[in-house]
Amino acid sequence: MRRWLRVLVVLLSLICAAEGISAQDVGLGAQDRGANGLQLGQNYPNPFNPETTIPFVLGEELFVDGRSAVVSIRVFNVLAQLVANPVALGHPTGEGVPVDRLEYARPGRFEAFWDGTDQMGRQVASGVYLMQISVNGLRPLTRKIIVMK
Repeated sequence: MRRWLRVLVVLLSLICAAEGISAQDVGLGAQDRGANGLQLGQNYPNPFNPETTIPFVLGEELFVDGRSAVVSIRVFNVLAQLVANPVALGHPTGEGVPVDRLEYARPGRFEAFWDGTDQMGRQVASGVYLMQISVNGLRPLTRKIIVMK
């Protein structure tokens, strides 16, 4: 098990380096607050099966001149392929709206939900995935998440 975990960490490091994502971005001993007023919390539960909640905070710095913050959350596999866009919880436009260039009108704490399925509606395999949030086109924050069946 230990050897498998070491191999996985090495693979993640290589993939993250290729994508310009640092080990700090994926939560390997990093802070979860971006310099731009964005916070990406660790999903819970983690590991999870089959669904998880993703907390995030949008700071006032993101709402320039009273404009909305445009948020995207994506889940990638270890090959850096897009797997899914989680859906918003408690968003004014309604529950279940994909967080893909979704506008938020005010700062605060928010949550997204991922049911563990890919874009085709199939359950994803057990393993490590990367969850990434970006706001207003600024540098995204990334964390690793684990699906365990």
